[in-house]
Amino acid sequence: MNIAAIVYEGNQGSTVDTLLASVSYCLRQAGWKLAGAVQSPGAVRNSRCEMTLEDLATGACIETSDTLGPNAAGCRLDTEALEDSVGLATSSLDPETKLVVVNRFGKRETEGHGFRDMIENAVSLEVPVLIGLKKIHLEAWTDFVGGDPLLLPTDVDEVLSWCEAAASSTPSP
Repeated sequence: MNIAAIVYEGNQGSTVDTLLASVSYCLRQAGWKLAGAVQSPGAVRNSRCEMTLEDLATGACIETSDTLGPNAAGCRLDTEALEDSVGLATSSLDPETKLVVVNRFGKRETEGHGFRDMIENAVSLEVPVLIGLKKIHLEAWTDFVGGDPLLLPTDVDEVLSWCEAAASSTPSP
C-alpha cells in the first residue's frame, strides 16, 4: 500500500497546504493524472478558518467553510460543501490516476466521512495517496492504515521523490 502522510502541528497547517499544492501543481504540469483536493492557494482568506478546496482533476474550487460571523467559535466547516468536494474528486479517480492528494485527514475522516472512502478506493485501485495529517489525528490515521504509517517531512524534494517512487512501483492498468 503506497500511502503517506505529512504530519504537522496545529500552527503548520498553511505550510502543509502550500507544500501539497506545490507538489500537486508540479506533478500535474509534468502530465500526471491526479485526483483529490488541496487548499486553493489563490483563495482570499479573512481568517485561518476559511477554506477553499481545489479539485486537482478539474481545477474547480469549492468554498468549504460556513460563514458564521466574526464571533463564531468552533468549527466552521461546511460539511455539505466538503462532501460536494469529495464527490467531485472521487468522480475523477480511476485506474489511470497516478496519485491522489488530499489536503487533510481530519475530524470528518476520523468519523468515517469526508475523503475517507476516496482514500480507501484509491488504495483498492493501487493508486498512491499523499495526505496532510494534523498530529492530533495521528492515532486515528494509524488505525485507519492498519499499522505503522509512512510519515514524510515537510520537504518538497523528499515528497516529490516519494511520489515518483510510489507511482513507479504501482502496476500499470
